[in-house]
Amino acid sequence: MNTIKTTFWIFLFLTFYTYIGYGIILYVIIRIKRIIIQKQKQILQSETDLPEVTMLICAYNEQNIVKMKMENIGALDYPKDKLHIMWATDGSTDSTNEYLKAYPSIQITFHPERRGKTAAMNRAIPKIQTGIIIMTDANTMINPGAIKEIVRLFNDPSVGCVAGEKRVMARNNEHTAAKGEGLYWKYESTLKRWDYELYSAMGAAGELCAIRKELFDPIPEDTLLDDFILSMGMTVKGYRIAYTPYAYAFEYGSANIEEESKRKRRIAAGGLQSIWRLKNLMNPIKYPIVAFQFISHRVLRWSITPIALFSLIPLNTILVFSKAGTIYTIIWVLQIMFYAAAFGGYLSDTQGRRNRILYVPYYFMFMNINVFHGIRYLFTHKNTGVWEKVRRG
Repeated sequence: MNTIKTTFWIFLFLTFYTYIGYGIILYVIIRIKRIIIQKQKQILQSETDLPEVTMLICAYNEQNIVKMKMENIGALDYPKDKLHIMWATDGSTDSTNEYLKAYPSIQITFHPERRGKTAAMNRAIPKIQTGIIIMTDANTMINPGAIKEIVRLFNDPSVGCVAGEKRVMARNNEHTAAKGEGLYWKYESTLKRWDYELYSAMGAAGELCAIRKELFDPIPEDTLLDDFILSMGMTVKGYRIAYTPYAYAFEYGSANIEEESKRKRRIAAGGLQSIWRLKNLMNPIKYPIVAFQFISHRVLRWSITPIALFSLIPLNTILVFSKAGTIYTIIWVLQIMFYAAAFGGYLSDTQGRRNRILYVPYYFMFMNINVFHGIRYLFTHKNTGVWEKVRRG
């Protein structure tokens, strides 16, 4: 019985620490840091001092979004003679390339065989001549001041990558998959901001991120989370990942919870793959701060913690029926209430009755269940970085 009790408390601690405790500790540390270290004022660059940059868009069958994306690029507040555009189209079978020909100033690199976004990046980046490369997805639109904000952060020589903020939009009040995804990204963005304030953000989202070209190394083509591996590769080399909410990309969320599940499974599988490929970052001797951040923010939630989370209820049930103590009964009742709320959120979603309060525990459980689906995805998608496109709402 003592073994069960010990395991229960360890798993409860892991669950609390991963989803709540790390954020609390991070906030306390950066509050202390703000008192000790005064933030330096950033010097804004004049138009003439701004460097040339290249925006890279990797695309597959995006004919319906080409015009909107190019209009968005045209509205960016950055000198047109210093902003170069490259589209890397990977195996597109629609009219994407034909549509792009309407913009003679852009560079297009095309490969007839679809080999995935990572392969497209590996082909395109060596052809880029500028020192800063800004990557964005075809279906995401970015704010006018994004590039200037990204360039400003690269004035710090310790920064090797800049992560913009991802904002998820819902087309209407019925679009609950997007609302769940949006809620998650608000929390994730807060953690990224605090991570960067402590030392370095833990990864960048492919919707909007930038790197120094000189630091780029080709990524294995079977990589599932190319944006994460690419950005975290900068920390391996001793550089930081800066994060800014003032350069943001917005896109519509997944069309429904089934489409969102496709995305979550791929991310979960890519997370497990990334843990193995970036295992050296868990060395606290070589990477003292990054190891703490990487394990707390990424490794636990992609590996051990989901197992701990779903083990709590059977362990707790055993302790309750063994009359181990009142505290176990209280925790058991709270767990039952949480699972009931999650199930209620599931029912309200499937029946079209939207309940925001119940949707929070439902989406939380949904994310963790997909970690297990991700294990299966990882083993069934070996040797390929090609993934199924998710329909957006």
